[in-house]
Amino acid sequence: MIRQFSLAHLTVLGCPPPEMTYIAARAGYDFVSIRPIYMGLPGEPNYSLSENQEMLRQTKKALAETGVKLHDIELARIYDGVDVKKYLPAIEIAAELGGRAVLSSIWTSDRSCYIEKFAELCDLAKPFGLTVDLEYVPIACIANLAGAVDVLQAVKQSNAGLMIDTHHFHRAGDRIEDLDAVPRNWFHFAHICDAPLDIPSTPEEMTRILREARLYCGEGGIDVAGILSHIPNIPYSIELPHLMRVKELGYAEHAWRCLKTAKEYLDAKLPVFVTI
Repeated sequence: MIRQFSLAHLTVLGCPPPEMTYIAARAGYDFVSIRPIYMGLPGEPNYSLSENQEMLRQTKKALAETGVKLHDIELARIYDGVDVKKYLPAIEIAAELGGRAVLSSIWTSDRSCYIEKFAELCDLAKPFGLTVDLEYVPIACIANLAGAVDVLQAVKQSNAGLMIDTHHFHRAGDRIEDLDAVPRNWFHFAHICDAPLDIPSTPEEMTRILREARLYCGEGGIDVAGILSHIPNIPYSIELPHLMRVKELGYAEHAWRCLKTAKEYLDAKLPVFVTI
């Protein structure tokens, strides 16, 4: 079995999709995971490819020249009052670029709302052959494995999936053995990284580490290999933002080290795979 890796948007936050693709190719990634859905976060650039035709052209060129493929796009958030149809232009771009998945997360506590909207999002992506993969986040409203499973059981959508992030799994206090009860066909890809063993006691510190101080695999206290050993062999998107390392090393070197350390860690911990 072969491991495949994607370079996630947050790992090289600040790189537009074309530059990100070239960085991924030089480092040895198989895929990129981009964010063409603008979220309006402080300091975050707008990489909406549907609104920037020149950037879209350059992204197509970068993918064609490097052979790196688009894996998924983010982030189709579900929140109070959202019109999920606004994600359609990004979904169309994902399909045009050969992507496989749309990443989503839920930021409203209104269950009837998020069940309805997540199902609608799945329906929107289905004609394009895209899965919609739910990522639970410890600072969001769907914050743990049980909550995400409840959503997927309720919507009963054939293209709905569960996206496990090793950071979030650990921070949520989830149990590795509970992954065994999750339908195997829900798993399409995973986010991997490490982080300190101690779980932050405040949302502010949780968010700081989540957004800017994650660690290379094997460097922290998360049982990354244990988590991955309980899910199928799927692409691993390395989501590992670390602002100080990027400042010191630059995006390209940081992305390369993310991949190198992940491969070394997984080869040692899960040696039944062959990496390329």
